[in-house]
Amino acid sequence: MKCVILLLLGMALHSSSAATHSLRYVYTATSGIPDFPDFVTVGLVNGEPISYYDSIIRRETPRQDWMAKTEGSDYWESQTQVSIGAEQSFKANIDIAKQRFNQTGGVHISQRMYGCEWNDETGATGGYFQDGYDGEDFIAFDLKTKTWIAPKPQAVITKHKWDSNIGQTEQQKNYLTQECIEWLKKYLDYGKSTLMRTVRPSVSLLQKTPSSPVTCHATGFYPSGVMVFWQKDGQDHHEDVEHGETLQNDDGTFQKSTHLTVTPEEWKKTQYQCVVQVTGIKEDIITVLTESEIKTNWNASNFVLIAVVVALLVIVAVAVAVAVGVVIWKKKSKKGFVPASTSDTDSENSGKGAQKI
Repeated sequence: MKCVILLLLGMALHSSSAATHSLRYVYTATSGIPDFPDFVTVGLVNGEPISYYDSIIRRETPRQDWMAKTEGSDYWESQTQVSIGAEQSFKANIDIAKQRFNQTGGVHISQRMYGCEWNDETGATGGYFQDGYDGEDFIAFDLKTKTWIAPKPQAVITKHKWDSNIGQTEQQKNYLTQECIEWLKKYLDYGKSTLMRTVRPSVSLLQKTPSSPVTCHATGFYPSGVMVFWQKDGQDHHEDVEHGETLQNDDGTFQKSTHLTVTPEEWKKTQYQCVVQVTGIKEDIITVLTESEIKTNWNASNFVLIAVVVALLVIVAVAVAVAVGVVIWKKKSKKGFVPASTSDTDSENSGKGAQKI
């Protein structure tokens, strides 16, 4: 079972993002979706899945070889029990939320994302804990004030309940600032050969037709932290630029594209270049937009071939129209002149497929 998870990607430069690592857990409970688990949990380190549980298999399982090798059966059994308990809580939470929003049937989704970040150069840490319902924010923990934020009126009851539980609030802060960081460092050490590696991307400039946007496509890089942007005459260029999402490849590396809408006349007289910056790789990867750098299936022979095909189709269409016209003319010439019908009955029955408007 595949679970799609949207993760926030910090758009920072190498100096500030190269040493930032994260541990996060995503819980998803669903209601009204057939043939789909009612509850799913995924643990991630630096965006890479390390553990998985759902309400069908009902056991916590490793998603990395190094996790399976370093953690024994006791660990996976304890995590299974934690996920089973969370499953029961989340099923109850959906029922409570449906009551508060005056909902009965239909599809509903409750999600939770919590975790921490650590910069191994500066030592700075951060933590977060937030719940969502049906795709919108429901409640979140403010680590600085140790209070809960309720953007929805339906969440105010929960906010007052959790704010009043001082012991739970202190435990929450301790986990996000201490315990979570300790586990993150432990996992990074377990999987350092995978998680701490850097892979340089392959960068290509792609274009469908001469009038299509030029795409700068970076693929095969690791880790996922990346910036792909255009420059014009050495300055960052944002006009007519569309940024795509960072996607994961089958081999665990990542890809990302950025599209520039510009005419051939413009980029031939002005220097445009695509700049790719990847976390952990100090030097920028720069590709200058030139005709020789663009990869495309479009060329002059394509245009000539299409023009010939279109011309042949027009000739065939004209020939068919002429032939049909001759046949109709011959039939009419044999019957003589037939006046148009003026009765209501004839006009209604003349074409059952055509209705009056």
